Amino acid sequence: MKSCTEYLWFNTKKHREYVNITSEIEKILDKSGIKEGMILVSAMHITAAVYVNDAESGLIQDIDQWLEQLAPFNPDYRHHRTGESNGDSHLKSLLMHHEVVIPVTDGKLDFGPWQQVYYAEFDGQRRKRVVVKVMGE
Repeated sequence: MKSCTEYLWFNTKKHREYVNITSEIEKILDKSGIKEGMILVSAMHITAAVYVNDAESGLIQDIDQWLEQLAPFNPDYRHHRTGESNGDSHLKSLLMHHEVVIPVTDGKLDFGPWQQVYYAEFDGQRRKRVVVKVMGE
């Protein structure tokens, strides 16, 4: 089995932002030369997430609104007693999860017709990274 590891770096302009990273993942897969296997995409920060869904702006707005309803900004989070102010960002990350595993078939991401890979930032405006690990033959 072969493997290839690369990192994507982000420094979003907004506090919360959703970035379609599908083309970057496809480039890493192509570079790896792996035709059959899987690819792990994992946010390396506890206030970010990686997810797979439709690349439709209305849906992205719905996801953002849903997350804000479930984990709203609140100055009274116990986490803020440590001097932080991003308790809601940690909770949003937990809801979306930090990683995805995508099957690779015949050298391509084996997706349904609308699926795309997204990096979701919940405490942005600083440098963060995602690890991409391709494994297979």
